[in-house]
Amino acid sequence: MTTTAITPRTISPSLLTGGLLAGPVFVLTGLLQGLTRPGFDFTRHPASVLANGSLGFVQITNFVVTGLLTIAAAAGIRRVLPGRWGPRLLAVYGVSLICAGIFRADPQDGFPLGTPAGPPSSVSWHGTLHFVCGGIGFAALVAACFAIASHLTPARAWYSRITGVLFLAGFAGVASGSTSPAVTLGFWAAVVLAWTWLATTSVHLMRRTVA
Repeated sequence: MTTTAITPRTISPSLLTGGLLAGPVFVLTGLLQGLTRPGFDFTRHPASVLANGSLGFVQITNFVVTGLLTIAAAAGIRRVLPGRWGPRLLAVYGVSLICAGIFRADPQDGFPLGTPAGPPSSVSWHGTLHFVCGGIGFAALVAACFAIASHLTPARAWYSRITGVLFLAGFAGVASGSTSPAVTLGFWAAVVLAWTWLATTSVHLMRRTVA
């Protein structure tokens, strides 16, 4: 019996598809929920609180699926680029997304409906773990942007670094505890920017593998 060898050239494109799909899946699922679930306000609430309520399983699934897709993308990038730290850090971000789905954020500021206004009066153990996992994952994503940049063309390297800086600024804003609509919307924009970076980088590397 003969077997067909699987080379980086044949396996990387399928893995990198995870990086192309992760962002649209996460953003569109979050957007649809935010527009249809009563009480949710994009100027006050992060996507994490969507994991609460009777339809919370949708956001939990969103976290887990996008986490798996991100890990697949990290494996694909590892097979294309020579550096190891970038893919490893991106995989850490993928794991953090899965953990964010397992450990729910606490209800806050009127969502789900019936929740008191403002931040939660006390933070649950799963809310604490959600914040810790998110902090680790976001830091890993920023570092991955810089690590992967060192193996890209100059223009794409700058795009990668700028994405890392802007995402760090967005995360720092919400981590400060500010409830300003500008800060909350800024973080939403930073999330979209980061997913766009992963998608475009994955497409670029997919083209490289078939060139």
